[in-house]
Amino acid sequence: MRTLAYAIVALIIVALIAAAAFILRAPTEAPATQTPTQVTQTPGVQTPTATPPTQTPTPGPAKWSIIIATGGVGGVYFYYGGVVAGIIANFTGIEATSIQTAASIDNLVLIRDKTDLSKGVIYCATVLPDSAYLAYTGQHERFKGNPAPIAILWAMYPNYLHIVTTTDSGIKSLLDLKGKRVSTGAPGSGTEVEALLVLKLVGIDPARDFAKWERLGAAESATALRDGAIDAYFWSGGLPTGSIVELAKALAARGKQLYLVPIDQATATAFAALYPGLASPGVIPKGVYGTPEDTPTLTFWNMFVCHKDAPVDVVYRITKAVFENIGLLHRAVPAARDTKLENALLFYGGVIPYHEGALRYYEEVGILKRR
Repeated sequence: MRTLAYAIVALIIVALIAAAAFILRAPTEAPATQTPTQVTQTPGVQTPTATPPTQTPTPGPAKWSIIIATGGVGGVYFYYGGVVAGIIANFTGIEATSIQTAASIDNLVLIRDKTDLSKGVIYCATVLPDSAYLAYTGQHERFKGNPAPIAILWAMYPNYLHIVTTTDSGIKSLLDLKGKRVSTGAPGSGTEVEALLVLKLVGIDPARDFAKWERLGAAESATALRDGAIDAYFWSGGLPTGSIVELAKALAARGKQLYLVPIDQATATAFAALYPGLASPGVIPKGVYGTPEDTPTLTFWNMFVCHKDAPVDVVYRITKAVFENIGLLHRAVPAARDTKLENALLFYGGVIPYHEGALRYYEEVGILKRR
């Protein structure tokens, strides 16, 4: 029932956007002009080595269809992608839908394998930077010899790595996960990638060290913890993540309290040294979920990406529509408050290129000045 409720909420959000678009057909006010800056941020490996995107000339198919791959119900990606699809459909005239997936890695496979420009089908996706980097450079096992052909449209918002348990579980540190029943996220998700990287760093092998190793999505993990089927789970998501908010309430009704396992400074520093630019230390404030204390952790900025060969004019229209109607996204998805022009180019100059259509819009509004 909870999963159905989340799906209904998502559908209502998209319906509201459609209604707003119908009423507000007048041209939207252009965003305030930003002071031009030479963008030099370089998350990830610092020296771009990849071939820039090959642009498909227009004209192409008479009708384009955008499919946004998101994540599981209960996670921010699911709702974020649904709202973005609604904005595209209602403010550009381009057909757009969103689909539920296992998140980052599966999303990148869909972009690579299901985009069909000859038929006007373009896959876009919400993805984590570590997953995108491994897929783009062919280092992930599903992309060896056939890397993900992606380009960035904008930086979305920071994901916080949550390690969720209860105060009475006996789990107070990463090493306390040994001998416990733990979910590391859905197969093919960015959560799973991050969880396995962190566990490897501290010397934990899930197959050997967990009493039970589960691979569940956000809503499924929350349900399993609530019902006592697991002791802890990993989740990488924005603040707040709806399924964790609901879990905290359900636990409180049973006399229990949510607890988030901290990632100490030494582990965070070691992670950043191994994977430079992909993550940085962050804190989940205790007020977000009602935990006993603030929780130090790792943060990862999400990317919104599309196939690198999507037509420039199509990507320009998508980027323009989203940022000129950004208030709709902010109101519908609280974590999306960090999706704004001043953050859009956080990955500019890194290994994964930005799409020319997006860059054209950023030059137009004055936040990018290229030599």
